Amino acid sequence: MKKTEFSQLAFRGGAYSLVISAVVLAILIVVNILASALPASWTKQDISASQLYSVTSNTKVVVNALDQDVTIYWIVQSGQEDQVIENLLGKYESLSGHIQVVKKNPDVFPTFAEQYTSGTVQNNSLIVECGDRNRFISYSDIYVQEADLYSYTYNTSFDGEGAVTSAIDYVVSEDLPQVYLLEGHGEQELPASFQEQLEKENIQLTGLSLLTVDAVPEAADCVFIYAPASDISTAEKEMLADYVAQGGRLLVMAGPAEDDALENLHSLLAQYGVEARDGVVVEGDREHYAFQTPYDLLPELNSHAVTDSLIDEGYRPILPVARGLVVAETIGGATVTPLLTTSDTAFSKLDGYGLTTYEKEDGDLDGPFALAVSVELDSGGGMVWFASSHFVEDMYNAYSSGANTDLAMNALSSLIGESEAMAIRSKSLNYNYLTISDSAASVLKALMIGIFPLAYLGCGVCVTLKRRRLQHEPV
Repeated sequence: MKKTEFSQLAFRGGAYSLVISAVVLAILIVVNILASALPASWTKQDISASQLYSVTSNTKVVVNALDQDVTIYWIVQSGQEDQVIENLLGKYESLSGHIQVVKKNPDVFPTFAEQYTSGTVQNNSLIVECGDRNRFISYSDIYVQEADLYSYTYNTSFDGEGAVTSAIDYVVSEDLPQVYLLEGHGEQELPASFQEQLEKENIQLTGLSLLTVDAVPEAADCVFIYAPASDISTAEKEMLADYVAQGGRLLVMAGPAEDDALENLHSLLAQYGVEARDGVVVEGDREHYAFQTPYDLLPELNSHAVTDSLIDEGYRPILPVARGLVVAETIGGATVTPLLTTSDTAFSKLDGYGLTTYEKEDGDLDGPFALAVSVELDSGGGMVWFASSHFVEDMYNAYSSGANTDLAMNALSSLIGESEAMAIRSKSLNYNYLTISDSAASVLKALMIGIFPLAYLGCGVCVTLKRRRLQHEPV
């Protein structure tokens, strides 16, 4: 082959390779442009343990039902955008064409947030607005710090989804759930964390004294009785019984009272075949109580709309100082479902608050017991009854990792017909460490430091000796 012909072939080959490379590069550019235009839900997968970059089905229910335009103002300086919040807001925009996210740089619009709040506005705070209704979400409400009672440190969690979904539900809702809180019987004040959850779920709480009215107000979606110290009157009992029988809803958290048997109150249960036993429930099974205190109960959860979310996620509520409930044959056109139950070894100490021993004594009542029940009437009315007054207190809620408040909110949500309002849990940002016993640690050390290295060394020696033997064998 002549030199000129070789040069021509080389030139053609080089030109061909250049064209192919250009075509492949163009295809890659087009593919990347098309991929960047696809929704983030198609191109990004959330593999984080807490599903930090995903939204729950509860949010999808609220957002997909929107028929009004909602604007989310993102108060943030240029270059200071929080990536997790940015991803979350992108999810909301992709879920509904009714949601628009608008950035407001406080350097450019220094007085914008003042029309929505008088407090200090941190970077990455949000304002959700629809028409003339709005809600301000502080950065500290998105990244929440809570005390860890075990390690005396603070745990940080991301509650952006819960805060934003609640705000959207608030600004688009004209009629918010009305819950009336019974007063006049020495009731305790609602714990702070539980009140915060009620506000987050957009539940309007109003005090109610039945001594000044002839009937429960028609506007009541639910009547809430929390930790009464004394019994209701006969007239109050009749009003509440009529209210439930005519389709009303009742949420009760009433454990043993120190100086009152609460007979009229418990008669509301008795008419549907549920008897409240005297005394304080004590567990005989170590697996069913906490803190080495047999009256701080860890009950079994039975499947129901109120408990299923906790069962699925493996949470266990703590019910301290509870009264035992016994479900007999259902009467009165109602369906009674035990939600929480003790073990078979539980019993009720008749000494109550004056108990001096956790051992079973003569006269104590044998279990097992229900600790919470759901009563659903054919008329549409219903009750959820917890036999403890203290389980939503901040301390017990913290020890249960929020399960106590979730359980109470699920019960209330089921009563008022707001199933999509069932608690959206905040997502932990703390590392999860594997804790093992000393004996397991010793075994692992022996394996990793001694046995495995010696085994590898032995394998190496065997292979080396075998190869040398083969080398010296005659061919």
